[in-house]
Amino acid sequence: MTILQEILKPESLASIMEQADRAEFLMEAVRGKLLAPENKKEAPRFNATQLAALCDVDRNAISYRLTKGDLPKGVMNESGNRREFSLEEAQVWVREYRAKFLKPPKADAVCIAVANFKGGVGKTTTTMTLAQGLSCKGHKVLVVDCDPQGSLTTLFGILPATEVREEDTILPVCVGAEQSITPAIRKSYWHGMDVVSAAPLLYAAEFTLPSRQMKDDSFKFWDVLNVALDEARSEYDIILLDTPPSLSYVTINAIFASDGLLMPLPPNALAVASAAQFWRLFSDLAGGLVEQRGVTKEFDFVRVLVTQVKTRGNDDATMAIKDWIHKTYEGKVMSAEIPETKATETSAASFGTIYDESSKSMIDPRTYKRAISAYDQATDQIEALVRASWQRQQAE
Repeated sequence: MTILQEILKPESLASIMEQADRAEFLMEAVRGKLLAPENKKEAPRFNATQLAALCDVDRNAISYRLTKGDLPKGVMNESGNRREFSLEEAQVWVREYRAKFLKPPKADAVCIAVANFKGGVGKTTTTMTLAQGLSCKGHKVLVVDCDPQGSLTTLFGILPATEVREEDTILPVCVGAEQSITPAIRKSYWHGMDVVSAAPLLYAAEFTLPSRQMKDDSFKFWDVLNVALDEARSEYDIILLDTPPSLSYVTINAIFASDGLLMPLPPNALAVASAAQFWRLFSDLAGGLVEQRGVTKEFDFVRVLVTQVKTRGNDDATMAIKDWIHKTYEGKVMSAEIPETKATETSAASFGTIYDESSKSMIDPRTYKRAISAYDQATDQIEALVRASWQRQQAE
């Protein structure tokens, strides 16, 4: 057999199916090793200095408050030279000192859809890190994975293919078996942050929703998730929806269920072009719903978060693309930018985020600080938008 013949060796459907099986097996093996029972994910712990930063007070204020004994005291570490607080304990402190920033009485949760046509733009990581960051600020957060790939579910330490049942997802709502998303909500390893999982079985929603519409012309296929979240809105402060990388029926539901839209967008030409297609297709869809069904929808905010920004060597092309983004989405681009760092790559390699790591686990603590500072800034800006949304609710 010649080299050219070897290059052009036919691949049958059967061989492709075998390849898919091997890829799935190896991926599950990798996930299984990293997320094995003995390697279950754990929430971070905080020292007094970190706790003071979360509470936005001086370190001495923590020491003084500890003498009063009315807040969790934490425990001394093994060396006996530092007091540490669990995430749950830290949240008690944070809610005490940041009470004025939390959800007002009788207000509903602010729902945010994180969406982008293109995969690999940081959508899932952005959803997870924002949820963790907002939780650290004292908010009760619900995260809903709407992507059948289940990448967000994996970040929670849950194996989509083996540990997620249909009732753990939004599928029962999509097929009409449930009216509320509440039965699908599960506690997670991160206190104060619950999850509705996803798995490949969720692909069935893309057939079920249009099928229900065909059978019942009055069926509001775009409003299913919105209605299903009603009960959860009173139980949580913020709900984050991670959407599939397409304008699917599920993505449409997530967008129409949301008070705000957030698009992660790297400064590269393909991502910018894909984003333009996303907005055009969504605009056309929305226009059709307005014309045919009389649908109305307002968002409290729409924001673009620039992600995967190279910290070194920004060339003229990249700077030009960032300029396009700011001109295209004038007034909507967040000032925070998420850098592309070794710290975030290290976290992703172990199915985690920068908030799951600590500076001690990083080869270069400076990259950790740079990355977590960027996500902290993004979290601050999203929290400000959430608070403005609550104010609007109270004014209505």
